[in-house]
Amino acid sequence: MPALRDIGRLGVNDVLREATAHAPHGPGSTATHHDDAARVPFGEALTYWLKLGFISFGGPAGQIAMMHAELVERRRWISERRFLHALNYTMLLPGPEAQQLATYIGWLMHGTVGGLLAGALFVLPSLAILVTLSWIYLVFGDTPAVAGVLDGIKPAVTAIVVFAAWRIGARALTNPFLRAMAAAAFIAVFAFDVPFPWIVLSAALTGLVGGWFSPDTFRGGGGHGATGITQGAAIIDDDTPPPAWARFRWRSVFVHVGTGVALWLAVEAWLAWRLGWHGPLAQMGWFFTKAALLTFGGAYAVLPYVYQGGVEHYGWLTGTQMIDGLALGETTPGPLIMIVAFVGFVGGWTQAVFGPDHLVLAGLAGASVATLFTFLPSFLFILVGAPAVEATRGNLRFTAPLTGITAAVVGVILNLAAFFAWHVLWPDATADAPFSGGFQWMSLSIVLASFIALARFRIGVIPVIGACAVAGLVISSFT
Repeated sequence: MPALRDIGRLGVNDVLREATAHAPHGPGSTATHHDDAARVPFGEALTYWLKLGFISFGGPAGQIAMMHAELVERRRWISERRFLHALNYTMLLPGPEAQQLATYIGWLMHGTVGGLLAGALFVLPSLAILVTLSWIYLVFGDTPAVAGVLDGIKPAVTAIVVFAAWRIGARALTNPFLRAMAAAAFIAVFAFDVPFPWIVLSAALTGLVGGWFSPDTFRGGGGHGATGITQGAAIIDDDTPPPAWARFRWRSVFVHVGTGVALWLAVEAWLAWRLGWHGPLAQMGWFFTKAALLTFGGAYAVLPYVYQGGVEHYGWLTGTQMIDGLALGETTPGPLIMIVAFVGFVGGWTQAVFGPDHLVLAGLAGASVATLFTFLPSFLFILVGAPAVEATRGNLRFTAPLTGITAAVVGVILNLAAFFAWHVLWPDATADAPFSGGFQWMSLSIVLASFIALARFRIGVIPVIGACAVAGLVISSFT
């Protein structure tokens, strides 16, 4: 999943540099200007979105790079500026920006149905793969070979999270005040166990107030930029008028919001009616809805909140299982936030939602509920907001509150890294005896080697995890 050298809320120029590094340079198609009759064939678009769902490794930068290379450079379905405009909007939203970008472009090409299919196909292959891996993990996770592989992957995940904090911090903490906000967020979580939503709210308010008095301090990154490559006309070109469905209408807003809210209420009410409001599935629906609205700064920003709820509050899974789930999520396509499917699957299984004889069904229900409630807001953000964005088509920048949130996110991720390191280096420790049991020097060696591979040699996440899995398997065979 995420290539953490580009993790976080990515600047547009950073994304395009990544994209053009992998995209074929040249004039592209020699297509001429298209009128409303010339549209992207629906079948071709559907095939592409399905393919993307299975190959979308590399995190947000890699996923956006794939879409840019294919849709802007090769197929010329959408122009550079229209692609950038959509990307800027999605980067202001909570949730996975690459999935939202796919939804936006799918909507721009084929309306609501196109947006729903593009966004869903970005997620469903990852859901199927992760559910399968979750089942293997729960059934065979205690076997020596699987345990050895996981023992090698866990230190790599720790290094990945540390690297994420470092990279986001280098990009976001551009002055002493923002660095102080990151430190304050770390202390709030680490020492006082402040819930993540309160940290987000405090950081947003600080940014809002600070933006009035010191706008340069809270000037966000990103912005518009172009690759400088001269290309032929695109089907959706710079001056192509928006189709009828892309024009802002209040009726469309009410229809989409009403449908989304009705779907949310219907599923949540049914779960509460059939299994009780305090049952695991109804609580998952409510919890992951809140998580979906707090994912400013990327998936790593919301993982501490998911940990607080899933491990500490609800007890759906253990801290060790959370680390294992992140390791599995790193090796699958799609957005990293899909780790919620693992949390839901393990939670449904361990809580035996449908009784001890239907654990697989319970796991599937938990994964489905977690995925639905996590991604439903993302679809609404696009289907409701995109027409207004198309109507204005102006420069969209990070606001001061979002800059404050991003700074606090760095501290929160550092706390997550400390938590993972504690579990990996002192696996037998407890809260009452935090440093009891033997220290795992071999695990520390893997952490350091993984971090060096990521930071110094720019090796991708998947090769690092694969090498560490092999190392863990080899080490376990000699112990």
